[in-house]
Amino acid sequence: MSPVTERVLIVEDDAAVRRMLERSLGAEGFEVAAAADGGTALALAEGATPDLVVLDVAMPGLSGFEVCRRLRAKGMTGGVLMLTARDSVPDRVRGLESGADDYVVKPFAIAEVVARLRALTRRGSDRSERLAHDEIVLDTASGAVTVGGGAPVQLTAREQQLLELLLRAPRAVLTRTAAIETIWAGAATENIVDRYVARVRHKLGDPDLIRTVRGVGFILAP
Repeated sequence: MSPVTERVLIVEDDAAVRRMLERSLGAEGFEVAAAADGGTALALAEGATPDLVVLDVAMPGLSGFEVCRRLRAKGMTGGVLMLTARDSVPDRVRGLESGADDYVVKPFAIAEVVARLRALTRRGSDRSERLAHDEIVLDTASGAVTVGGGAPVQLTAREQQLLELLLRAPRAVLTRTAAIETIWAGAATENIVDRYVARVRHKLGDPDLIRTVRGVGFILAP
């Protein structure tokens, strides 16, 4: 079976950077679409949901933060890689809070962009592993999540990683520090972990099986 080609949407108002990304990612085997502004990007995503998005933060009109929030609100679960000229902690936190999965600081090397996109891609060819706790079941290769045998729950890449950490050690407390180091490579705050836990809880629905261990982290209910 031939490998699936990931669809990447590039959203960048700088024409030179946009063309460079189009050429480079196309040469890496991605199926590429591009937009020069947020409104066009949302329209393109409406027609064909991308697997991955490379999204500039500073754009006229809709900012990258707002575009990301709207994509997530519409149910887009693929990886979002933000491009930013600002590397401050508040900017990184704002990007993660808007639903981004990762970020690259400008100027960047295209090899880093490709590597980070590959890291966000769920590879169906990877060895599948079934993780389960109570009514929650996660297929690690496909990213499919079900609760009580119901319809699949749509989680983003980072939400899936968080749930996977909990499922791999259901009787152990997942500390916020461990989640930050494992999922965000240290580039997040404890508040980000709490927000992502809240999102996962909301998507999994009742009964709420994720318990908060005050001052420490989270654990799955026995």
